[in-house]
Amino acid sequence: MNHKVVTVARYLLGAIFLIFGLNGLMMIFGMGGFIPLPKPGAGMQAVMGGLFAAGYLMPTVKILEVVCGVMLLSGKYVTLALCLLAPIVYNILGLHLFVELGGLPVALVISVLYGIVFVSRCDSLQSIFKA
Repeated sequence: MNHKVVTVARYLLGAIFLIFGLNGLMMIFGMGGFIPLPKPGAGMQAVMGGLFAAGYLMPTVKILEVVCGVMLLSGKYVTLALCLLAPIVYNILGLHLFVELGGLPVALVISVLYGIVFVSRCDSLQSIFKA
């Protein structure tokens, strides 16, 4: 794949996770986010209510998003960032496919960007998939 396309995808993905991770952390810790989010539907409220009720889960996810965003932007430990972000991207896409369709365009963009960077790192990831 074209190196420039992969680099742009990595920067965009890193920026998305850094910005939305920081925004989420600010909201979790009561400072109010710098990006206003639309009011979620009943299904999304139920899902998010459960995630926030666990207490530790959403702060952990948001911290991972920030750390992985920095890794992607710096170009250091990109393969590790991809491994850590895989379940997060999967759940973002799943939530917007099955619970709240309003965020589906953004979820698809994140998934495509992730896929581009993932495919570019297949050689680095091959050892994970060997028995």
